[in-house]
Amino acid sequence: MTTELLNTLYVQTQGTQLRLEQDSLRVRIPDVSGRKILPLKRIESIVVYGHVDLSTELITRCAQDNRPVTWMTQGGRYLARLDSAVHGNVLLRHAQHQLHDDPAARLGIARNIVAGKIRNSRWILLRAARDATAAPRDRMRAVIGELEGALAATATAESLDVVMGIEGNAARAYFTALRDALRPVEGIPAFTHRNRRPPTDPVNALLSFTYGLLRGLVHGAAEQVGLDPYIGFLHGLRPGKPALALDLMEEFRPVLADRFALTLFNRRQLRPEHFENITGGSVRLTDDGRKAVIAAWQEWKTQPWEHPLAGRDAPAGLLPTVQARILARHLRGELPGYLPWTAQ
Repeated sequence: MTTELLNTLYVQTQGTQLRLEQDSLRVRIPDVSGRKILPLKRIESIVVYGHVDLSTELITRCAQDNRPVTWMTQGGRYLARLDSAVHGNVLLRHAQHQLHDDPAARLGIARNIVAGKIRNSRWILLRAARDATAAPRDRMRAVIGELEGALAATATAESLDVVMGIEGNAARAYFTALRDALRPVEGIPAFTHRNRRPPTDPVNALLSFTYGLLRGLVHGAAEQVGLDPYIGFLHGLRPGKPALALDLMEEFRPVLADRFALTLFNRRQLRPEHFENITGGSVRLTDDGRKAVIAAWQEWKTQPWEHPLAGRDAPAGLLPTVQARILARHLRGELPGYLPWTAQ
């Protein structure tokens, strides 16, 4: 699969070949007849995932034209980036550090991040409530009302502590309603609340594992755009803590991670034998369980989602990169604020 978004070409189909053809980029995809030709002048950067072959001539031309090329693992982890001798990443990171040190600017970004997460949490519950019976539907609708109030409070929050408090309360309310979106699975205990250190039931074990997959995807997106993944706006600084990656994860947790987990359980793709109890009372996926989740995640990442600012649909796996680019545009002063992605 090749996708062009915001003048960046993303190549995810394994075995794809990219070649230079005069002033154009030639794309040859395995098992697909013919070839695709793209004018180089409309492509500002190239991002490839996994086993994708670029010719030396194309790499050289990209370096000459100041067209960055980024290599990612198939799973979305950042590997390397090629830039020409003069590039703007240092200026982007400098702007990121400056806005982090500006309390008003940092608060504005944090508010929007949390607002995006709450909107997407509300979207998940609205969809689940449509198919629920009376009692679960009423419980979910009550929480939807709480989330609407939290969203309104976010817009006027006067400090980061207040924003974090709103986010924490909204998350707790959301998870109490999420249990009503899960269909009972024989042999798997009913989900009651979110716990993670360690997860003590299959649902929490899957959520923790899925958040790890999402975190790797978002961290790689920040790296490839040129942002510093350790300088965030909502989450505080701490050695070894990728604060910006955690920031950008927030808006994606409900739709890309929680809904993914709901789908696996509700479609019976995960069963009791995919989990095991370990010392200390925690629960984790078995080897077969992890393989099943990763295979489903790879497919999940290809599903298209509408992105209004990009002006077209984008695969789920590329949404974090699009959002990282939007944040970079805000940091450079090209956008008045950070605009989170919300499901339509």
